Parts: sequence; C-alpha cells; structure tokens
Amino acid sequence: MERIKAVLFDLDNTILDRTRMFSGFAGYFFETYFGHIADRGAMFERVIELDRDGYKPRETLFAELLDELPWERKPSHEELAEFYRGAYLRHAVLMEQAREVLAHAGAKYRTGLITNGRMATQYGKIDLLGIRDAFEIILVSEEAGIKKPDKRIFELAADKLGLQAEECLFIGDHPVNDVEGAARFGMATIWVQANHAWPASNEAKPLHTINRLGELLALI
Repeated sequence: MERIKAVLFDLDNTILDRTRMFSGFAGYFFETYFGHIADRGAMFERVIELDRDGYKPRETLFAELLDELPWERKPSHEELAEFYRGAYLRHAVLMEQAREVLAHAGAKYRTGLITNGRMATQYGKIDLLGIRDAFEIILVSEEAGIKKPDKRIFELAADKLGLQAEECLFIGDHPVNDVEGAARFGMATIWVQANHAWPASNEAKPLHTINRLGELLALI
C-alpha cells in the first residue's frame, strides 16, 4: 500500500447494499400491488431471481413481471416503470460501516467512485445517502460513455486524479467488472465477496478478499 495515493470504490453491493435495497423495494411493490395474496414468499423469491442482482435491463424485468405475476389489476408497462422510478431509490441503504470506511479512506487517500448505470439512478442513490462529498471524483458509466470492465473507465478516473494506475487501489464486488477490469489497467484491487462467484478464467489477483466492508479499516 506504500505506493497507493487514491482509493476508488464501486457503488452497488460495495458501498451501497444493493441486495437490501432491492429487497426493500420488492416488499413495497408487493404491498402495493398484491395485497390480495396472503402468502407472497414464492413470488418474492421469483422477483429477486428475475432481477439478477440488477444486471438485467429494467425494461426486460418489467416485461417479465407483467407476464409472470398473478396481478389482480395489471398495470401498463409505463405505470410499472414509473412506480419503479418513484419507489426504488427510496429504499437505498449503505453497507454496514460504509460511512466509517469512507471517512477512514478520505483521511489517508484521495478518493473516487466508479459505477455502472444510469446517471439519474446512480446519482440519485449517492445523493439520497448523502455521500457525494466523500469522493473527489465520481464516474457514472452513462455519463462517461464507457462502462466497467472496459479499462478505459479506470484510466479516465486515474487521469482525472492526475495519477498513474499503480498509484490507485480499486475496491468492488464484481470479479470481472470491478477486479478484472481495474487489474487490466494496472490498478491494485480488493475484492468484496458478495453475490458473484469468482470465474475460473479470471486471472486477476486482488491484494485481499473480504466479506465485510468494515474489514477495510484494518487494510487501508
């Protein structure tokens, strides 16, 4: 860590607990549309499965929900999309000890955030959680015109900080988008092991693998 001058983070399931966020949204979704069904357990699990941890396009998810679920009154695709936009962000929640980790990193290093997604959604999460000021730079893929794991988005972040790849550490939960992508550019990495298995073909070698964000307090 002696050469590291900047620590950069992924957002979803790294700083923000995206799993809890979507589960909270799903609970509200069922309360709103499926009050006529007492046992929603199987439906809840199916919606979590269809979501694919947020990697499925939302338009595809909405179409599948409309097709599969036992609606009493089926909304239009547009109504469902509007409901999602209005309700999803309200369920944003930080990972445990995220504020402590960000404060710790910010006291020792320059900091940044690189996240895939739409500007309205990702900046909406960031601002609802009140963490925009924790980062010197923020790159959202829609705004940057590049998305992880393309190494150019990591290069862009380093350029904005005026640093070399080897002076940056990237921390994220996705083995390919975060760890492999950053490693291809030459950044050191830490893998936050969450919902994604490590592919056998991934030759990236993170400095550390952690299960809880709070472990970073002793590592950086």
